[in-house]
Amino acid sequence: MLYLLDANTLIDAKRDYFEFDRVPEFWDWVQFHGASGNIKVPIEIYEEFEEARNSAGERDKLSEWAATHSVKEALLFNEEADRDTVSKIVADGYCKDPNDQEIETMGRDPFLIAYAFSDRANRVIVTTESSKPKRKRANRKIPDVCNDLGIQCIDNFQLLRELDFRTNWRS
Repeated sequence: MLYLLDANTLIDAKRDYFEFDRVPEFWDWVQFHGASGNIKVPIEIYEEFEEARNSAGERDKLSEWAATHSVKEALLFNEEADRDTVSKIVADGYCKDPNDQEIETMGRDPFLIAYAFSDRANRVIVTTESSKPKRKRANRKIPDVCNDLGIQCIDNFQLLRELDFRTNWRS
């Protein structure tokens, strides 16, 4: 199974429960699974955290980590998005006639979903977004779009269980 990460999986992990200085094993584990081909991040999503800067124009620890050659090589998904599939995701998962504001609201999520859609049997999206089935059009959440399109979608903690993360994972 290939796990495609939404940017929030790493952003939230860094901020909330796997800070770099406190649980460096997690970041090594992510890189290991990237190099092993289990975890990947499409370029459209990778850029969301690799290029992030604070108000002073400085990178945070996640951005610095993501910019290192070995991490980037391990995690970047080596596939280009199929524009027709992305358009299908927008039309069938969000709305058929998005305006400019809605396209901005959707952001890069349709790309992530399109990568998983192209091989639904072998690809899973990992996101920290919660289902909000009453949301409409561009405000839909990834789990709801995935559910409608027959794409597997899990959260960070399910990923940790499925790939058996432990702080002594190297042992």
